[in-house]
Amino acid sequence: MDKKTLVLGASLKTNRYSNFVINKLVDHNYEVEAIGLKRGVVAGIAIQTELEKFDNIDTITLYLNPQRQKEYYNYIIGLNPKRVIFNPGTENLEFYEVLKVAKIKVEVACTLVLLSTNQY
Repeated sequence: MDKKTLVLGASLKTNRYSNFVINKLVDHNYEVEAIGLKRGVVAGIAIQTELEKFDNIDTITLYLNPQRQKEYYNYIIGLNPKRVIFNPGTENLEFYEVLKVAKIKVEVACTLVLLSTNQY
């Protein structure tokens, strides 16, 4: 499937939404990359701890609070995704504007809901 997705703020903890999303994306046959604080594997996806230069990222789904996002602005723009999904708790007006200038679509939504309702 297209829409290769980067989960930014991925967690090994099974009770975290970012962990649920990795599992759900894999279940829906999306190609997934993940970056988090700790290395590990979720649903067969290796969580990286370094800012890898991934190719062909369609969507970045954020699981970082707005204060933590700032250090990733340039990285995210450099990946040139088609869209960035701001999940609940990640809303960031400043970053929305930065992304709009870079012509990257901003979507304020819940990735789990989008996947569950076939709107992803």
